[in-house]
Amino acid sequence: MAGAPPETPLYDTAALRAVERAAAAELGDDFELMRRAGEAAWREWLDRWTQAYSLLVVCGPGNNGGDGYVMATHAQRNGRRVRVLRLREHAPRGELAQRAAAEYAAAGGATIEFDGALPAADAIVDALFGIGLSRPPDAAASALIAAINAHGAPVFALDAPSGVDADRGAAPGAAVVADCTLEFIARKHGLRTGAALDCAGELLLADLGLDLPAHSVYPVAEWLRAPDLRRWLRPRRRDSHKGRNGRVLCIGGDHGHGGALMLCAQAALRSGAGLVDAATRAEHIAPLLARLPEAMPRAVESSEDVRAALAAADVIAIGPGLGTQEWGAHLFVAALTSGKPLLLDADALNLLAAQPRALPADCILTPHPGEAARLLGSDTVRVQADRYAAVRALSERYRCAVVLKGAGTLVHAPGQGVRAIGAGNPGMAVGGMGDALSGAIAALRAQGLDAFDAASCGALLHSVAGDRAAREGGERGLLPSDLMPWLRRCANPRADER
Repeated sequence: MAGAPPETPLYDTAALRAVERAAAAELGDDFELMRRAGEAAWREWLDRWTQAYSLLVVCGPGNNGGDGYVMATHAQRNGRRVRVLRLREHAPRGELAQRAAAEYAAAGGATIEFDGALPAADAIVDALFGIGLSRPPDAAASALIAAINAHGAPVFALDAPSGVDADRGAAPGAAVVADCTLEFIARKHGLRTGAALDCAGELLLADLGLDLPAHSVYPVAEWLRAPDLRRWLRPRRRDSHKGRNGRVLCIGGDHGHGGALMLCAQAALRSGAGLVDAATRAEHIAPLLARLPEAMPRAVESSEDVRAALAAADVIAIGPGLGTQEWGAHLFVAALTSGKPLLLDADALNLLAAQPRALPADCILTPHPGEAARLLGSDTVRVQADRYAAVRALSERYRCAVVLKGAGTLVHAPGQGVRAIGAGNPGMAVGGMGDALSGAIAALRAQGLDAFDAASCGALLHSVAGDRAAREGGERGLLPSDLMPWLRRCANPRADER
């Protein structure tokens, strides 16, 4: 897949502003894009809230506010009870926003100033800042945002929820929590990871009739969703055998942590590995066999005990329950020097952070934000403030594929674009989910995918399985073991699955 165009491209705000400038020049009317955006917003709102009569449009001073004024004009002309609300200091600035506000006033539209409370309304439109703000809102804007969030009416955001950084996915201060967001021109990469996921709600797109490739702008990321599994998970040959489907060695499970390794091994099997070895402490052998007789466990007390398994493996997944004491540290070094494709997770990442070293080019790292911070010598707040920058920094520092876990998981490898996983849910925030992810990725690597594709497909498979399991029984109380049957089902996608 290297060099192939992304099937669902994601763009940064710099690219979108370049398209806006070029399109305005071609159209010969700078106001035309604002007119299209406002009309698209009105039509989308009308489709979703047909019964809503009163509409409160919160407009900022810039072009996002201008889009809101155009939408409000449509609502006014179509007999809705509409009011524009703005901050006292947010009079329209710039020719386009001023023109949109004037047309709204000419249509008989009313404008009120925020006095600390919002009037009653059936729905609220957020046209305060859009993609125009990447810093924390000031005190007045923060108070207005807080009032929007507390109002109780559904919130419809234009282009991006105000207060969300559409490039980084962070909310550095107060941010609107929308029920849905209508993006203009193209999908923004920052709305698909981190804090943005709690603010954007359902994401919709109005392309405004623009052809992005014609404007020579390029995506910065790719959005992967459930149907993309079919790109990698194709039907197997009729003469398949277990050796052809890869042999995974899972290493970990120090005293008291055998469950982590068991989840890793089970996920590897459910994701299609032909053979799975499990190297762990002797005390975990009997429970593992009782729970998972298909795995081949072996008791390991030193690095000598694992040499034969290392030699036989196609891929090694090390870290789940490994610990950072002498036992785990010796196994870690043995795995690194084996010459085999590696996946490092959990305590293997902590050992790497404690003693950084060069890694094989086909290695895969799967850190959560805390582990990513340790690997970068940073902190979790900085990682979460710009997850795209963090995943790129990790892959560049360690020269390998990286899966940055968390809401809106990101995958990157040197020489590749970032892939954002458009699946997963809050129920997956429980111990052991990362161990299952490691097994799934290792299994796909053993079945012949390269490191970047295995990391991408495995992260997507794991997240989609989590969504299917949550749909079946709910998010709260979801366990990694609940994903196991769904890993199998989702690893065999049908053409009609969505």
